[in-house]
Amino acid sequence: MSTSGLKKIMWIGTGTLLGAMIAVGTTVWADQKQAATPTEEAALSLPLKELRAFVEVFERVSHDYVDAVDDKKLLEGAISGMLSNLDPHSAYLPPEDFAEMQEHTTGEFGGLGMEVGMEDGFVKIISPIDDTPAQKAGIKAGDLVIKLGSEPVKGKTLGEAVNIMRGKPGTKLELTIIRSGEDAPLKIVITRAIIKVKSVKQRMLKDNIGYLRISQFQIRTGSDLIKGIAKLEKQNKAPLDGLVLDLRNNPGGVLTAAVQVSNAFLNKGLIVYTEGRIKNSQMRFEAESGDVMAGKPIVVLINEGSASASEIVAGALQDQKRALIAGRTSFGKGSVQTLLQLNNGAAIKVTTARYFTPLGRSIQAEGIKPDVTIDLVKVEKVDSQKLMRVKEKDLTGHLVNGDDGSDEMIPDSKEQANDKDAVKVEKASEELTQLLDKDYELNESLRIIKAMILAQKMQQ
Repeated sequence: MSTSGLKKIMWIGTGTLLGAMIAVGTTVWADQKQAATPTEEAALSLPLKELRAFVEVFERVSHDYVDAVDDKKLLEGAISGMLSNLDPHSAYLPPEDFAEMQEHTTGEFGGLGMEVGMEDGFVKIISPIDDTPAQKAGIKAGDLVIKLGSEPVKGKTLGEAVNIMRGKPGTKLELTIIRSGEDAPLKIVITRAIIKVKSVKQRMLKDNIGYLRISQFQIRTGSDLIKGIAKLEKQNKAPLDGLVLDLRNNPGGVLTAAVQVSNAFLNKGLIVYTEGRIKNSQMRFEAESGDVMAGKPIVVLINEGSASASEIVAGALQDQKRALIAGRTSFGKGSVQTLLQLNNGAAIKVTTARYFTPLGRSIQAEGIKPDVTIDLVKVEKVDSQKLMRVKEKDLTGHLVNGDDGSDEMIPDSKEQANDKDAVKVEKASEELTQLLDKDYELNESLRIIKAMILAQKMQQ
């Protein structure tokens, strides 16, 4: 018998064995719900015709393709294609990619610093991560990457594209992107770096109002949030009157972290529930007593880059009427992915459930709609000298001030230099002014929460 014929028989035999194994697996999944009837068992049998076609394609590609291809590479490609054709978030993760995924959830990994998905064959930026090369280079949520260096993205899997974006820290990669509102593709050069994500940042705003930014939901995010609020109250030397929770461009992360963050602001009630085909994917998360803000007003700031876990938090606080949601409609990723490790050290990331807000809203492809919309605008400071406005001093024959400034108090330069606290306060005030001048959405959120605080005080 020829080698080709032997190989064909071998692969047909392997296909039969594979079919038997998967058929057993299918029955196990069905048994988790209820015992299958003979009719149902027949319906659950594998499509042998398609399996034979797969084996035939594998054999012909392995034998006839212009270059020799490793069988392992072909099979991994088939597995990858099986998952990537399900939805943009399901994927096959080879051992090295699985290890990097685990690093990602703990807060330190290498790369450009952005959360990505696939759309129409291109890499879509879900959001850049705070304080990373991607954010500093000007990458925005919604950008479509069409070329990585000199390589077109079209035809590549998400894993292949991500592997190109990763690399030695300090090396550069040029991204060619399409951005809404731009007439031509943009070329942006980003320098790779070790990405260390600090999940929670905080600072005081004005009038006893705190600001807390969550850039990504990691395993420690819930506890870091509690610590962050405690730091703000210590700095303020009094409990906060209100809080702005910034979830803009937060791509999501660990589901349990989103539950912990929501729970931190609720005393009772449903946070989120999930529904899927198997029992393990059907979960409900309830809040426990312990609102760290003691009922004080909260504004949650979201935008089109707020996804997944961010939407769980915004949806829970909105449905429970615990916070006012401001900004723009979120990304709309209402599905849950589960990492399932395989025996070879690889893993599959597969969508196992959809999640729903406490009122039963599905966020999938819809997103969270804000209670108050803050449009995306560009704010520029106007040069007052260019306005050519006439003042009193410009009028002919105007009266003089009459104050020669002789009584003006001149501060002691030595006392001023020694007053470190005053210098720090002044510097912080200047930084805040610059931040609010630059960040229109945050400035508007501050106005909103001031009104909420006033309204709450008037009701007391």
